[in-house]
Amino acid sequence: MIDISETAQTHFRKLIEREDIPGLGVKLSALHAGTPRADVRLEFAAPGDLSGDEWAVDCEGFTLWIDAASVAALDGATIDYVAQATGGQLQIRAPKVKGEAPGEDASLAQRVHYIVENEINPQLASHRGNVRVEEVSADGVVTLRFGGGCHGCGMADVTLKQGIEKTLLERVPGVTAVRDATDHDTGDAPYYQRDEAGQTPVQQGHR
Repeated sequence: MIDISETAQTHFRKLIEREDIPGLGVKLSALHAGTPRADVRLEFAAPGDLSGDEWAVDCEGFTLWIDAASVAALDGATIDYVAQATGGQLQIRAPKVKGEAPGEDASLAQRVHYIVENEINPQLASHRGNVRVEEVSADGVVTLRFGGGCHGCGMADVTLKQGIEKTLLERVPGVTAVRDATDHDTGDAPYYQRDEAGQTPVQQGHR
């Protein structure tokens, strides 16, 4: 399930021996698994730090503990330690931690949600914004609601038509149109201020 290289094991073994704590091992966990914010956490763990339901991977001189709730997300993960002129670098790869793309047999709603969470929202995050899927109709119309810096943004219409709708139409067969259900007049922190005179929106300062 987890592949930890010999160089990584040697690296951890040296660090553990230096700590000189009985039973000290290494624990691997997935954070926010299945979302764009997914990441992995690797930390030293003594017996008293464990919950008792962790999965154990026996290594030479120590145990690698896998958080029980993270097992599926960390399946196929690799841990390696690459020696460099400046010292060395620990490399952890977990291909399933952000979730797997829905297959062709998945529902239209499942496929839309996956693209929104894993491709569209990470791009909108640069403008402190996000979108939430409100509805996916039987005829392929996707209704979204903007949040964060996109709520009330003067460029929301452009983002919807030239960015989000284009992406969903190209990436999710079955999508026919994308609609915006947001009341943009209530946005209190837009990335671009709406200009009632119709002039070019002005970017707001970061808060």
